[in-house]
Amino acid sequence: MAGAKETPRQKLISLMYLVFITMLALNVSKEVLDGFGQMFEKITDANERVLESNNLLLENIIVNAEEKGGKWIGHKRTAEQIKKESDAFYNEIEGLKKRITEKQREKDPDLKEFAQMDKGETLDVIWFKEGSTDEKSKFIEMIQEYKMHVIQVFGSQYPESIEMVEARFFTGDMNNNIKNRDDVDEPWLDANFKGFPLISSLAKLTMMQNDIRQTEHDVLTTLMGKELKMSSKVNQSNYTSLLVTEKGAYYPGEKFDGSVILGRKGGAQNPNGVDLKIDGRKLTDKDYELIPGGIKLNVNSGNPGDHTIEGDLIFLNDGEESKIKVSQIYTVISKPNSAVISADKMNVVYRGVQNPITISIPGVIDSKVRASAPGLRRVRGSKYNLFPGKGREVKINVSGTLPDGNRVSSVSTFRIKDIPKPAGYFRGQSGSFTIPKSSLERGTVEARLEDFDFELPTDLIALRPKTPRVAARLLVATDNTIDDLIVSDLVNLLRPGDRLVLNNTKVIPARLSGTRTRTISAKNIVTAKIAINLIERIAKDTWVALVKPLRKLDLGEIIDLGLGLNAKITHKSNGTATLCFNKSGQELDDSLYLSLIHI
Repeated sequence: MAGAKETPRQKLISLMYLVFITMLALNVSKEVLDGFGQMFEKITDANERVLESNNLLLENIIVNAEEKGGKWIGHKRTAEQIKKESDAFYNEIEGLKKRITEKQREKDPDLKEFAQMDKGETLDVIWFKEGSTDEKSKFIEMIQEYKMHVIQVFGSQYPESIEMVEARFFTGDMNNNIKNRDDVDEPWLDANFKGFPLISSLAKLTMMQNDIRQTEHDVLTTLMGKELKMSSKVNQSNYTSLLVTEKGAYYPGEKFDGSVILGRKGGAQNPNGVDLKIDGRKLTDKDYELIPGGIKLNVNSGNPGDHTIEGDLIFLNDGEESKIKVSQIYTVISKPNSAVISADKMNVVYRGVQNPITISIPGVIDSKVRASAPGLRRVRGSKYNLFPGKGREVKINVSGTLPDGNRVSSVSTFRIKDIPKPAGYFRGQSGSFTIPKSSLERGTVEARLEDFDFELPTDLIALRPKTPRVAARLLVATDNTIDDLIVSDLVNLLRPGDRLVLNNTKVIPARLSGTRTRTISAKNIVTAKIAINLIERIAKDTWVALVKPLRKLDLGEIIDLGLGLNAKITHKSNGTATLCFNKSGQELDDSLYLSLIHI
C-alpha cells in the first residue's frame, strides 16, 4: 500500500530486487542466476511447509466448529472462504509459471539449469507485446480481486489486517502505476517483470504465492487465537494462547483437565508464571501445573453454562518479562437422560422423499449412539436419512452409552404426511391476477410446493418459453378426460360461438445490467458488472430481484444502472435482494425502459 510502513520482510525483498537490477546493469552472471534459482527453490519449499501448517489449522477450526458450534461456525465459514480464494489465486499463478517455462523450453529444449534461464521473452510476449493488454489486465485484476475478497471477508472483523493485505498485494495507484527512480510513473507490472530473466520472474511469482500462503496463515492463526499477529518482530504479537481439552463440554462435577497452551511462531516457550482467573476466581498453585508450552489445569468444571478463563501467561523474552493475554471459554452441559432428535427442515416427515434427520445425545460421541426406525439410514456422524413408507407415523428409537458407562434411551414419534400438491406461479405470482401481454414473452413459469422445504428438481422447472411459441403445451379437459396437446392444436378445438379472452397488458423490462464501484483505498478503486432480474414490485421505488453475484455485494451498496438511475441494496435473503431505486412510480418505469435501450 502506498505510504504503508514496510515490514522487515518487505524491505528485504525490495533490497533483493535492487541488487538484482544492479547486477543486470553489469551483465547478469551465472552466479547471479544460480542465486535467484536457489531463492526460487527455497521459497517453493517454504510454501509447501506453510501449506501443511495451514491445512492443520483449518482442520482444527473445522473440528471446533463441529464440536463447539457458536462462534466457531463463523470462523469455519471465514476460514473456508479464505482457503478457497487463496487456493484459486495460488493455482492461477502456478499455471502461469508452468506456461512461461514450457514456452521458453520450446525455444530452448536444453533448458535445465537456472543459469540458462537468462531470457524473459516468453513473459514479455504474453504481457508486454503490442496489443497484449488483456493478459496484463487479467493478472492485475486477479491480484486486486483476491485482495478485495480477503479485506471483505476478514478485514471487517479485524480492521488492523487491512494495511498488511494492502501492502502485500500493492499494484500501484488507481492506474496501476508506481514511481520509478526518476520519479516518473511506470506500470507496476512493467517495473517488476518486463525484460527480466525467466528465473527472476519465476522467483517473484513464487514470492507472490508465498504472500498468499502467509496471508492465509495469518487469517487462520488469528481465528484460532483471537488476536491478530501480523508483526514480524519477536515480541508478544508472535504469541497466542490456546485452550486444549479432551472433549468440547463437561458434566457438572467432572474434573476439568484442559490445558492452556502458549503458542509461538518458530517454536514454543515455557511460561515462567501464571496470573489466571476462572469466572473471576484466581487460580492457586494447586489448580495447575507448568508444562512445556503452557499450563495444565486441574479444577472442578463447575455448573452448567459457559465459563471464562482470563488473565496472563508470563514468560521471558530476551531476558525481559512479558505477558500474554489469555481469554478462553469452555462449556459445561447438564447430564442427559434422553436423546435429542430434530428434523433438519420440518417438524414432520414426508412420504416418498429422503428426510434429513439429526440424531445425537449431548456428551456422547456419534459412534456410541444407535438409532432405528423403518426406512432410517445413517449417512455419517449424527446425520441420517428417513424414507417413510406406509402408515401415518413413524417411531425412532435411540440409545446411547454415556462416558461413565450408563445407557440412555428415548423414543420420538413423527407424523408422516404426503407431499403437498404443487401450485403454478408466473413471474412470482399465483392464483388469479392480471398481467401485461408483453410479460408472456419475458415471464417465467414455475411450479412451487407451498410450505414444503425440499428443493424441487431443476428438470421439473420451466425456465424459458417454448420455441416456437405455438409448440407450448396445452392441457384440454373434456368431461372426464384430459388431453395433453400443444397451442397449434387450438384451431382444431374451436367451434362457432366459442369465446376467447385475450389479455392485453404491458410490462416493464425485467432484465437490467449495472456497475458496482468499491473504494479499496484512496488509490485503488474496483468496479464489477452486476446482473439484475426484477421479480416483484413491493413499493413505488422498491423491487425484489435476483442479483448476480449477490454474495460479493454488501448491504447499502449502490448499483449504477446508467442514465441517472441507481439502486441501493437494502436486504438480502434466500438468493434474492431488495433494491431501492432513486426514482419511483412512472418516472422509475420510464427510466427502466431507457436503461434497457442504453444497455
